[in-house]
Amino acid sequence: MKIGSFGLQPAAALGTIFIWTFSETEIVLGFENLTAAPVDEHSHEVLLEFPDNRLLIDLCGEFDKNLTHIESFLGVQIVRRGNHLVILGDAREKAAEVLKALYLRLEAGQSVEPGDIDGEIRLGGTDEGTGTRDGDQIEMFKPGNTEIMTRKKTVQPRTEAQKAYVENLFSNELAFGIGPAGTGKTYLAVAVGVNMFLGGHVDKIILSRPAVEAGERLGFLPGDMKDKVDPYMQPLYDALGDFLPGKQVAKLIEEKRIEIAPLAFMRGRTLANAFVVLDEAQNATSMQMKMFLTRLGEGSRMVITGDRTQVDLPRGVQSGLRDAESLLKGINQISFNYFTVKDVVRHPLVAKIISAYDEASENAAAQKVAAKATDGS
Repeated sequence: MKIGSFGLQPAAALGTIFIWTFSETEIVLGFENLTAAPVDEHSHEVLLEFPDNRLLIDLCGEFDKNLTHIESFLGVQIVRRGNHLVILGDAREKAAEVLKALYLRLEAGQSVEPGDIDGEIRLGGTDEGTGTRDGDQIEMFKPGNTEIMTRKKTVQPRTEAQKAYVENLFSNELAFGIGPAGTGKTYLAVAVGVNMFLGGHVDKIILSRPAVEAGERLGFLPGDMKDKVDPYMQPLYDALGDFLPGKQVAKLIEEKRIEIAPLAFMRGRTLANAFVVLDEAQNATSMQMKMFLTRLGEGSRMVITGDRTQVDLPRGVQSGLRDAESLLKGINQISFNYFTVKDVVRHPLVAKIISAYDEASENAAAQKVAAKATDGS
C-alpha cells in the first residue's frame, strides 16, 4: 500500500483506522505483526504514524504535556504506542489535524510551545506541507497560517482575527488594531515592522505611546529625559527584544534607525520611509491623535493600537482613538481590525479575567438603566 505525503488514505484491513506518514516512498506497514482488538465500521479511533522518533518526542513534550494540552482542549484521548499515536473521541479528526500541523513545524526546524498548540487549534491544522521562499515579506507555509520572519524568531498569528490583522498591516498604509489586553495587537505590529525593516521596505522603525500614568501619581522621576520617559516605553523595548538581538537593538537606537519616544515628541515631524506604531492610543487626546496621524510621510506605514476599556485620560477628556474610529472608517487604505476575549493569547486566566470584568460592566450598566426607568416611573 502506498501512502502519500499530504493525504489520509484508509487502510482497508482496519476499517476506519487511518495511517498518516510523512514519506513519499512505499513502506511495509506490517499489519500482520500487530495484535489489535477487532474494530467495526463505527470505530472511534484515528491512528497516526510518525517516522522520526526524535521529532515525535518533541511533539509529545516533556511528560507528554503537549498531548495533555490537546486532550484537555478538544476533549479527546491520545494514546502513544511506539511511533504511533491513537486518538479517541468525537474531535479525533480535529486533533489529528493539529498533531500533523505541529509535526510539520518540527520538521521545518521550528519549536512547539503551548501558544503554538493553541494557535493550531484555533486556526485549524491542515494536511498541506511546509515550504518557504527566500525574500518573501510574508510567507504562507500552509493555508490558514501566516509567518512573520524576524532575526530571532518566526511569529505566527494564532487566531483568525490576528491573521486578518497581519494581512492588513502588510496591505494598508494605515491600520488600526482595537481590542482587549493580551490579543497581540502591539506585538504583531512590532513584528511586522521588524520584518519590513529587515527586508529593506522601510528605513526606520518608530514606536510611540502616550506618557500617561495608569491612575498613579508618580511625581518627578530622576535622571535625564530618556530616564524619565523610558518606564512608559518599556513594553515597546520588550517587544523589540523578542525579534532582534539586544546589541543590534542598541546599535540601531544609537543610529536613530529605531526610535522609541513619547507621543508628545512627534509634533512637527514628517515620518517618511518608516514603520510607525502608536501603542495605547486610547490614552491620546483627539488633538494628539490628529497630530500623530498627520505625521504620515511618503513610503511609510502607520499602525494604531489601543483598548477602549482602559482609558487613563482625565475624566471628561475624549479619547482620540474613539474619534479616529468614527471619523476615518470607509477611507481607502485605512483598515480597522477588532479583537475580542476569544483572541487573548496570554495566560489562559487573562481571558477569564477580561470576561469577568466585561460581565461586571454590563451588569452595572443594566442596573443604571433599570434605576433610571424606576425613577422615571
